[in-house]
Amino acid sequence: MNQKQWEIFCDVKKEFKAKVQEWVKLAPELKELQKTAALDAGTPEYPFENTLVYNRDLDKITPLDDIRLIVIGDNPGKDEQLEKNNRYLVGLAGKIAEGYFKRNPQLGVDFRKNVIILNKTPVHSAKTIQLKKIIKAGGPKIQKLIEDSQIWMAEKTAALHIDLCKASDSSDGSVSPEIWLVGYSELKERGIFTLYRDQLKKAYQKDSDLWEKVFVFQHFSMNCFTKDLDKFCKKNGEESQNLLETLHRLGSIHKKEIFI
Repeated sequence: MNQKQWEIFCDVKKEFKAKVQEWVKLAPELKELQKTAALDAGTPEYPFENTLVYNRDLDKITPLDDIRLIVIGDNPGKDEQLEKNNRYLVGLAGKIAEGYFKRNPQLGVDFRKNVIILNKTPVHSAKTIQLKKIIKAGGPKIQKLIEDSQIWMAEKTAALHIDLCKASDSSDGSVSPEIWLVGYSELKERGIFTLYRDQLKKAYQKDSDLWEKVFVFQHFSMNCFTKDLDKFCKKNGEESQNLLETLHRLGSIHKKEIFI
């Protein structure tokens, strides 16, 4: 990153950390709601340590790291909310994502150094679908918190992406990153994250050229990302030599399906 990009990143990181702390204090009842939702869904017992999660991996990024991707997952799961972690995509889905980029060095991405990982909401649930039960049981206050968190994350993520792109400079080798929005089903109509979806698109109204650098993919969990890519390649006779171009085509198709 160049100096301007570094300052942009640090400002957003600081805001994000403070906002998570604010939301934690606002809703101490979240923990019991999360426990009940997990229990009702038959989730094996696990330690509940954080109701909302700031991604501490953001603190490991340095000015020497080129940010090539902003990857947007769903929300923090069981592993992410543990105090020893407080990081995003560190469970099985994260390992799959990390392995994918290692196996494809032509993409030029180290998943733990060249990627900013964010979520559509920092509110924890064992499974994303459990957010619906948490909202229903928590009433208007919790519903508003989860909705507000989606809107805030969408606005800040878009602003971060736009500002990093505008601050990039070919003369100093700084990079203009892409957004990869992973997690497909809950972005559809009546999905949990339609608010995030709509707010994200709205944020690019004045920067439609940078909207072209936003792509939508299946989630890394259960190898959905790679299965979907393989299916697309077989159907269209795509070859892996132009992997990035293939990913862009697939990500653009899914974006058109989601952002109507």
